[in-house]
Amino acid sequence: MEISLHAGPPISSPPDRLWNLPKDNINNMIDHAIFESLQAKIDEETAVRDGDLRKRSFHERILPPQTNVLPPILEEATQEIIAQRDEIARLKAVADNHPFYKYNGLWTRELQNLVSSIELCAYLGGFQDFKSTSSASFLTIEEVGKFLNIPVNLKEQDAFHLTIEEYLLALIAMVEELSRLAVNSVTLGDYSRPVQIGNFIKDLFAGFQLLNLKNDILRKRSDGIKYSVKKVEDVVYDLSLRNLIPKGGAA
Repeated sequence: MEISLHAGPPISSPPDRLWNLPKDNINNMIDHAIFESLQAKIDEETAVRDGDLRKRSFHERILPPQTNVLPPILEEATQEIIAQRDEIARLKAVADNHPFYKYNGLWTRELQNLVSSIELCAYLGGFQDFKSTSSASFLTIEEVGKFLNIPVNLKEQDAFHLTIEEYLLALIAMVEELSRLAVNSVTLGDYSRPVQIGNFIKDLFAGFQLLNLKNDILRKRSDGIKYSVKKVEDVVYDLSLRNLIPKGGAA
Protein backbone atom coordinates (compact mmCIF):
# COMPACT_ATOMS: atom_id res chain seq x y z
CA MET A 1 0.00 0.00 0.00
CA GLU A 2 1.40 3.33 -1.06
CA ILE A 3 0.99 6.45 1.04
CA SER A 4 0.91 9.76 -0.78
CA LEU A 5 2.94 12.53 0.84
CA HIS A 6 0.91 15.19 -0.94
CA ALA A 7 -2.25 15.53 1.12
CA GLY A 8 -3.56 18.46 -0.83
CA PRO A 9 -2.94 20.73 -3.74
CA PRO A 10 0.44 22.49 -3.83
CA ILE A 11 0.60 25.85 -2.09
CA SER A 12 1.17 28.55 -4.59
CA SER A 13 3.17 31.68 -3.89
CA PRO A 14 1.32 35.01 -3.54
CA PRO A 15 0.54 36.69 -6.82
CA ASP A 16 3.33 38.86 -8.10
CA ARG A 17 0.99 41.81 -8.18
CA LEU A 18 1.13 41.97 -4.34
CA TRP A 19 4.82 42.79 -4.43
CA ASN A 20 5.10 44.81 -7.58
CA LEU A 21 3.65 48.03 -6.23
CA PRO A 22 4.50 51.10 -8.25
CA LYS A 23 7.45 52.95 -6.77
CA ASP A 24 5.46 56.16 -6.79
CA ASN A 25 2.92 54.59 -4.43
CA ILE A 26 5.64 53.52 -1.98
CA ASN A 27 7.28 56.91 -1.95
CA ASN A 28 3.94 58.62 -1.34
CA MET A 29 3.27 56.52 1.76
CA ILE A 30 5.90 58.33 3.92
CA ASP A 31 6.69 62.00 4.04
CA HIS A 32 10.48 62.15 4.10
CA ALA A 33 10.32 65.66 5.52
CA ILE A 34 9.47 64.07 8.89
CA PHE A 35 12.83 62.32 9.02
CA GLU A 36 14.68 65.36 7.71
CA SER A 37 13.18 67.38 10.56
CA LEU A 38 14.15 64.69 13.10
CA GLN A 39 17.69 64.57 11.73
CA ALA A 40 17.99 68.33 12.08
CA LYS A 41 16.97 68.06 15.73
CA ILE A 42 19.44 65.22 16.30
CA ASP A 43 22.23 67.23 14.71
CA GLU A 44 21.35 70.20 16.90
CA GLU A 45 21.45 68.12 20.09
CA THR A 46 24.73 66.51 19.03
CA ALA A 47 26.28 69.92 18.42
CA VAL A 48 25.25 71.08 21.89
CA ARG A 49 26.62 67.97 23.56
CA ASP A 50 29.88 68.01 21.61
CA GLY A 51 30.34 71.74 22.01
CA ASP A 52 29.50 72.13 25.69
CA LEU A 53 29.94 68.75 27.36
CA ARG A 54 33.49 67.55 26.72
CA LYS A 55 34.22 66.60 30.30
CA ARG A 56 34.92 62.95 30.95
CA SER A 57 35.91 60.90 33.96
CA PHE A 58 39.61 60.25 34.50
CA HIS A 59 39.18 57.29 36.82
CA GLU A 60 40.92 54.96 34.41
CA ARG A 61 43.97 57.22 34.40
CA ILE A 62 44.21 56.87 38.16
CA LEU A 63 43.61 53.12 38.42
CA PRO A 64 45.15 50.54 38.71
CA PRO A 65 46.89 51.62 41.87
CA GLN A 66 50.54 50.53 41.65
CA THR A 67 52.27 52.45 44.42
CA ASN A 68 55.40 53.15 42.39
CA VAL A 69 53.53 54.59 39.41
CA LEU A 70 50.76 56.40 41.28
CA PRO A 71 52.50 59.82 41.59
CA PRO A 72 53.09 60.33 37.83
CA ILE A 73 49.61 59.02 36.97
CA LEU A 74 48.09 61.27 39.61
CA GLU A 75 50.00 64.25 38.25
CA GLU A 76 48.87 63.52 34.70
CA ALA A 77 45.24 63.09 35.77
CA THR A 78 45.41 66.28 37.82
CA GLN A 79 46.64 68.26 34.83
CA GLU A 80 43.88 66.78 32.66
CA ILE A 81 41.28 67.77 35.24
CA ILE A 82 42.69 71.29 35.52
CA ALA A 83 42.33 71.62 31.74
CA GLN A 84 38.60 70.93 32.08
CA ARG A 85 38.09 74.25 33.85
CA ASP A 86 38.13 75.99 30.47
CA GLU A 87 35.36 73.68 29.28
CA ILE A 88 33.36 74.38 32.43
CA ALA A 89 33.75 78.11 31.80
CA ARG A 90 32.42 77.67 28.26
CA LEU A 91 29.51 75.57 29.53
CA LYS A 92 28.68 78.18 32.18
CA ALA A 93 28.71 80.98 29.59
CA VAL A 94 26.14 79.11 27.48
CA ALA A 95 24.03 77.74 30.34
CA ASP A 96 23.66 81.11 32.07
CA ASN A 97 21.52 82.26 29.13
CA HIS A 98 18.90 79.56 29.72
CA PRO A 99 16.71 78.25 32.59
CA PHE A 100 19.05 76.15 34.74
CA TYR A 101 16.76 73.30 35.75
CA LYS A 102 15.30 72.98 32.26
CA TYR A 103 18.67 72.01 30.76
CA ASN A 104 20.59 70.80 33.83
CA GLY A 105 19.98 67.20 32.84
CA LEU A 106 22.15 67.63 29.75
CA TRP A 107 25.37 68.06 31.71
CA THR A 108 24.71 66.88 35.27
CA ARG A 109 26.19 63.38 34.77
CA GLU A 110 29.37 64.76 33.19
CA LEU A 111 29.72 67.35 35.94
CA GLN A 112 29.28 64.65 38.60
CA ASN A 113 31.98 62.55 36.91
CA LEU A 114 34.34 65.51 36.86
CA VAL A 115 33.75 66.30 40.54
CA SER A 116 34.17 62.63 41.43
CA SER A 117 37.53 62.61 39.62
CA ILE A 118 38.54 65.77 41.48
CA GLU A 119 37.66 64.15 44.80
CA LEU A 120 39.46 60.91 43.94
CA CYS A 121 42.60 62.86 43.05
CA ALA A 122 42.24 64.88 46.24
CA TYR A 123 41.98 61.73 48.34
CA LEU A 124 45.10 60.29 46.71
CA GLY A 125 47.06 63.43 47.53
CA GLY A 126 46.28 65.89 44.75
CA PHE A 127 44.88 69.44 44.86
CA GLN A 128 46.56 70.27 48.15
CA ASP A 129 46.43 74.00 47.33
CA PHE A 130 42.63 73.87 47.31
CA LYS A 131 42.14 72.03 50.60
CA SER A 132 41.28 73.92 53.76
CA THR A 133 43.89 71.87 55.66
CA SER A 134 46.71 69.64 54.48
CA SER A 135 45.17 66.71 56.38
CA ALA A 136 41.80 66.96 54.60
CA SER A 137 40.90 63.83 52.63
CA PHE A 138 38.61 65.51 50.12
CA LEU A 139 37.37 68.92 49.00
CA THR A 140 34.24 70.55 50.38
CA ILE A 141 31.59 71.73 47.95
CA GLU A 142 32.84 75.31 48.39
CA GLU A 143 36.40 74.22 47.61
CA VAL A 144 35.25 72.36 44.50
CA GLY A 145 33.35 75.48 43.39
CA LYS A 146 36.45 77.59 43.96
CA PHE A 147 38.59 75.17 41.97
CA LEU A 148 36.15 75.10 39.04
CA ASN A 149 35.39 78.81 39.41
CA ILE A 150 31.63 78.23 39.52
CA PRO A 151 28.98 79.08 42.13
CA VAL A 152 27.55 76.34 44.34
CA ASN A 153 24.07 75.72 45.74
CA LEU A 154 22.40 78.83 44.30
CA LYS A 155 18.94 79.40 45.74
CA GLU A 156 17.90 82.84 44.54
CA GLN A 157 19.52 82.89 41.08
CA ASP A 158 18.56 80.87 38.02
CA ALA A 159 22.12 80.38 36.81
CA PHE A 160 24.65 77.63 36.25
CA HIS A 161 26.04 76.15 39.48
CA LEU A 162 27.05 72.95 41.24
CA THR A 163 24.13 71.60 43.24
CA ILE A 164 24.40 69.83 46.59
CA GLU A 165 22.86 66.71 45.02
CA GLU A 166 25.51 66.65 42.27
CA TYR A 167 28.27 67.06 44.84
CA LEU A 168 26.96 64.25 47.08
CA LEU A 169 26.47 61.89 44.12
CA ALA A 170 30.06 62.61 43.09
CA LEU A 171 31.27 61.65 46.57
CA ILE A 172 29.32 58.39 46.37
CA ALA A 173 30.92 57.61 43.00
CA MET A 174 34.34 58.28 44.56
CA VAL A 175 33.56 55.78 47.35
CA GLU A 176 32.71 53.14 44.74
CA GLU A 177 36.04 53.74 43.00
CA LEU A 178 37.89 53.55 46.31
CA SER A 179 36.37 50.14 47.06
CA ARG A 180 37.80 48.94 43.75
CA LEU A 181 41.11 50.51 44.65
CA ALA A 182 41.19 48.56 47.93
CA VAL A 183 40.85 45.25 46.08
CA ASN A 184 43.40 46.16 43.42
CA SER A 185 45.88 47.32 46.07
CA VAL A 186 45.95 43.85 47.64
CA THR A 187 46.64 42.28 44.25
CA LEU A 188 49.68 44.53 43.91
CA GLY A 189 50.96 43.97 47.43
CA ASP A 190 49.88 47.27 49.02
CA TYR A 191 48.25 45.95 52.20
CA SER A 192 47.99 49.19 54.15
CA ARG A 193 45.85 51.07 51.64
CA PRO A 194 42.67 48.97 52.14
CA VAL A 195 42.81 49.77 55.86
CA GLN A 196 43.12 53.50 55.14
CA ILE A 197 40.31 53.37 52.58
CA GLY A 198 38.11 51.38 54.94
CA ASN A 199 38.46 53.91 57.75
CA PHE A 200 37.79 56.80 55.37
CA ILE A 201 34.64 55.45 53.72
CA LYS A 202 33.20 54.34 57.07
CA ASP A 203 33.59 57.90 58.35
CA LEU A 204 32.06 59.23 55.14
CA PHE A 205 29.14 56.81 55.40
CA ALA A 206 28.53 57.93 58.98
CA GLY A 207 28.36 61.50 57.70
CA PHE A 208 25.82 60.58 55.02
CA GLN A 209 23.63 58.92 57.65
CA LEU A 210 23.30 62.29 59.40
CA LEU A 211 21.67 63.79 56.30
CA ASN A 212 17.91 63.93 55.84
CA LEU A 213 17.87 63.33 52.11
CA LYS A 214 14.67 64.16 50.18
CA ASN A 215 15.97 63.12 46.76
CA ASP A 216 14.98 59.47 46.15
CA ILE A 217 17.91 58.73 43.82
CA LEU A 218 20.39 60.30 46.21
CA ARG A 219 18.91 58.46 49.19
CA LYS A 220 19.17 55.09 47.44
CA ARG A 221 22.69 55.76 46.19
CA SER A 222 23.88 56.89 49.62
CA ASP A 223 22.37 53.79 51.20
CA GLY A 224 24.46 51.77 48.76
CA ILE A 225 27.66 53.04 50.38
CA LYS A 226 27.21 50.30 52.97
CA TYR A 227 27.99 47.72 50.28
CA SER A 228 31.27 49.45 49.50
CA VAL A 229 32.04 49.54 53.24
CA LYS A 230 31.29 45.81 53.51
CA LYS A 231 33.44 45.07 50.44
CA VAL A 232 36.46 46.82 51.94
CA GLU A 233 35.86 45.34 55.40
CA ASP A 234 35.96 41.85 53.86
CA VAL A 235 39.30 42.68 52.22
CA VAL A 236 40.76 43.96 55.49
CA TYR A 237 39.43 40.97 57.43
CA ASP A 238 41.02 38.57 54.96
CA LEU A 239 44.33 40.40 55.26
CA SER A 240 44.20 40.20 59.04
CA LEU A 241 43.55 36.45 58.93
CA ARG A 242 46.65 36.05 56.80
CA ASN A 243 48.69 38.25 59.18
CA LEU A 244 49.44 40.67 56.35
CA ILE A 245 48.52 43.72 58.42
CA PRO A 246 49.19 44.57 62.08
CA LYS A 247 46.51 43.40 64.50
CA GLY A 248 45.60 46.96 65.41
CA GLY A 249 45.53 48.04 61.77
CA ALA A 250 42.25 46.29 61.05
CA ALA A 251 40.35 48.33 63.61
